[in-house]
Amino acid sequence: MKKLLTASALAGLLAGTALAQPTDGEVRKIDKAQSKVTLKHGEIKNLEMPPMTMVFRVKDPKMLDALTVGDKVQFSVEKIDGQYTVTTISKQ
Repeated sequence: MKKLLTASALAGLLAGTALAQPTDGEVRKIDKAQSKVTLKHGEIKNLEMPPMTMVFRVKDPKMLDALTVGDKVQFSVEKIDGQYTVTTISKQ
């Protein structure tokens, strides 16, 4: 029974992550050497984060190749290994 509850709890956590809605933002700075991007963003609902400007790691450094400062973007963020990480990003 305990294994079933653990599996159910894990499935619920994974489902919550999958439901992350894209957030609108604007690229303020790109740091390819550190695989980071600074974004001014709206509310990030899945993380209960209010609008602000902050630095995020990117899951794949290649994501930064298509971006320039000033781009309007939609992106998704997850907390991975304790760090807020952009998992998807696209220009609007």
